[in-house]
Amino acid sequence: MATADLSVPKGWRRYIPIADWGIAGREALAGYLFMAPALAGLIGFTALPIIASLVLIFLNYDLLTPPTWASGSNIGRLFGDPRLLIVYRNTVQLVAGATFLNNVLGLLLAVGLNRSMPWILRYLLRTSIFFPVLTTTASLAVVWRFLLTQDRGVVNFLLGQIGIDPVPWLSSSRWALLSATIYDVWKSCGFLMVIYLAGLQGIPTVYYEAARIDGAGRLQQFRNVTLPLISPTAFFAIVISLIGAFQIFDNVWVLTSGGPGDASRTITMYIYEKAFRGFEMGYASAVSFTLFTVLITLTLLQFWVARRWVHYE
Repeated sequence: MATADLSVPKGWRRYIPIADWGIAGREALAGYLFMAPALAGLIGFTALPIIASLVLIFLNYDLLTPPTWASGSNIGRLFGDPRLLIVYRNTVQLVAGATFLNNVLGLLLAVGLNRSMPWILRYLLRTSIFFPVLTTTASLAVVWRFLLTQDRGVVNFLLGQIGIDPVPWLSSSRWALLSATIYDVWKSCGFLMVIYLAGLQGIPTVYYEAARIDGAGRLQQFRNVTLPLISPTAFFAIVISLIGAFQIFDNVWVLTSGGPGDASRTITMYIYEKAFRGFEMGYASAVSFTLFTVLITLTLLQFWVARRWVHYE
């Protein structure tokens, strides 16, 4: 097997004695060199901002004047901020609804599209379901805002044809968060469909053949063959959809701007408001670390629970 040519000019050999490293050392160096761009991006755009945010928690900084020491005042504000509880309640409701519906619909769509059908029909269905994932969130949210307008929206017009009064989808505290959840499910379930479809296509057909020989029907095959064998895929899909739902920002921003009031404001929108509208960078960093803590805790909890229901071959 050919190895990478990592020859060093003669003048540099006394500083970089690569010739003495052997094949294993040179291959390791090649690996680290290939990793270097990604590692630099990880450090520059992830690790350093996390460290900077951690430092900002203990500072008062408004982007315009030099920072001053705030001790633990930003942390203390977290326990006396009533809006923080509201935005977390909204976020949890949005996350619960979006994560559940995205995964259920994604799995059902994948099961339906994994069946034998004409290739052109399969191509059209998969493309149409996945297409919203490829389109920018802001542009789609503008379209949905037009569809859900109370007075001139297409949805209320269709509901009126069957005798249902117009629904204030975006202007009512009762419906705004639900509207944002429905939009997110419509846009994101196609992505999870592809993930589940890949998992389904990785299941050997011999398991289904054995189940049919034992007299198992379609429902029994789905419950006793498909679900256990697709559980690693489902675990991955649930984890990434949960993390993604906690970070929802742009679709809710375009649809409702967090309103009416704080009825549909999420934690990411609240962090943005405190940081770039109120210029309270220290407090915004403190709020962002509460989100970081929640995500880490939920992810670890999912890994612990996964040992009970995820089955690996």
